[in-house]
Amino acid sequence: MTDSFTESGIAARLRSAGCVFAEDEARLILSTARTPGDASAMVERRAAGEPLEHVLGWAEFCGLRIAVEPGVFVPRRRTEFLVRRAEALAPARPVVLDLCCGSGALGAALAARLDGSILHSADIEPPAVRCARRNIAPYGGLAYEGDLFAPLPDALRGRVDVLLCNVPYVPTGEVALLPPEARDHEPRVALDGGPDGLGVLRRVAAEAAGWLAPGGHLLFETSERQVAGAVAAVERGGLGAGVAVSEEFSATVIAGAKSV
Repeated sequence: MTDSFTESGIAARLRSAGCVFAEDEARLILSTARTPGDASAMVERRAAGEPLEHVLGWAEFCGLRIAVEPGVFVPRRRTEFLVRRAEALAPARPVVLDLCCGSGALGAALAARLDGSILHSADIEPPAVRCARRNIAPYGGLAYEGDLFAPLPDALRGRVDVLLCNVPYVPTGEVALLPPEARDHEPRVALDGGPDGLGVLRRVAAEAAGWLAPGGHLLFETSERQVAGAVAAVERGGLGAGVAVSEEFSATVIAGAKSV
């Protein structure tokens, strides 16, 4: 292998392209590539600004290797706090619904932590549903394609114990301010939450109670400045709202509870 395809050579190429963690990324590319040709192509894709996870074909999330592909939202580390909160609130052998599931990372991570869970996922983006089906298959999960609750089987109504929903919450006017990796390579529908960032959440919260089992929870993350509006949306939907904040993950999670 020539110098340009050694770990140090790849790191130098990535560093020159502005990759802050060039050495770490070089190691991941070399450990993932099957041939020198694959490594070369991956390096050039990354140097051109494609998200590392899309280049590798996977993202690490809650200790799992989650398959992702170009055009699919990449799960963020901060969202691991949402999974932790869901785990803490879930009953034994829960029915779990991962709405706006993207790659299916949240549902897969929760199912990996909870024995006997029954997992359903849904997303409006076909590439996301394709990835989700791969990621939740080991847990017997099912993934549906469509807008929010629309593609779900009626048999789920009133039976969901944990409704995870990683709704988009970036205000429309701020999408252009996102890092290029997100703005240019992830689907707009997974980022844009409407004028105040809460448009999709309001739609989810308005219907969630009809899908939750008694004592079930709707959980989602939001920004600190959106907490008041998000809590109001949850309460208008007939759920009690609790807020949890993690300094470790720099994350804010709201849990809406259906009364028993």
